[in-house]
Amino acid sequence: MSTTILQPGQIEGASGDIPELRLPSADLFGNRARRLRQLAEGHSLADYLRFLAALAEAQQLAVGQLGDLPLPSAGQLEQCRAHHMPPLTPAGWARDPIWRSLARQLAAAVRTATPAAGQAALDRIVASADDWLEAQAALLLESRSEGLDLACAPILGAALQVYWSQLAHRLTPAQVARPEYPNLCPVCGSHPVASVARIGGAENGLRYLHCALCESEWHVVRAKCSNCDNTKDIAYYSIEGGDGAVRAEACPECHSYLKIVHQDKDPNVDPVADDLASLALDLLMGEHGYATSGANLLMIHGSET
Repeated sequence: MSTTILQPGQIEGASGDIPELRLPSADLFGNRARRLRQLAEGHSLADYLRFLAALAEAQQLAVGQLGDLPLPSAGQLEQCRAHHMPPLTPAGWARDPIWRSLARQLAAAVRTATPAAGQAALDRIVASADDWLEAQAALLLESRSEGLDLACAPILGAALQVYWSQLAHRLTPAQVARPEYPNLCPVCGSHPVASVARIGGAENGLRYLHCALCESEWHVVRAKCSNCDNTKDIAYYSIEGGDGAVRAEACPECHSYLKIVHQDKDPNVDPVADDLASLALDLLMGEHGYATSGANLLMIHGSET
């Protein structure tokens, strides 16, 4: 593991207007599927990454089949913006029943790409009652593992991603205020999965946190802890011998870390895909006493005993 310590001012050289919010694109999941298949080549977790690629492809297909989803009213959006509140927070936004259809559709779509041992979980989703799906979604969105069906959780998380990302896709940046708490998504209030150091145009060199749920991205300056705002002695860790496209940004104050993926090292990086493909870095960070401040709905762990 290698590390570099940076101080504020060493990065973030952009000037002028900074795009504060990037809403999810229409081809998000298709791009992710291609990245997962690329990462699977020669990877020790190749079968798992290919399964996730099939899931992302099913997500992209589901996006194309969705109609216009109902959004908060103009008055509700303005009220949220005025009070710096996320307009699509799960606690304040009643889920449309269509997300349950998405979950069942995704489970059926990836069955052939799933080993026999995992097919029972897919069958549970397809045959499940609406109340069970809603209860599982509530646990997942509240980051509670007790009572959560861990085998079903990635499919349910994928369905929720499709639903929330398409809601966010229909917003405009002007409808969303800067977050009161920069470590949470300004669109839905969820935690980031990782961050992206972008290249090109006005975003060149800027760091954006990527939401684990609605897939939006918001600007937060680099060399600053995205969890507690500490700016002192931020350290960056990576696996020795790698290309440096994925690093862990670690804070000595709150002892948390969040991965950052670098487009200048690989323009195809995807925060969700590269987070899943770099589990070895998570293990090493844990050995060094750091806990992740991020969340990945496609990789849910149970509570430690």
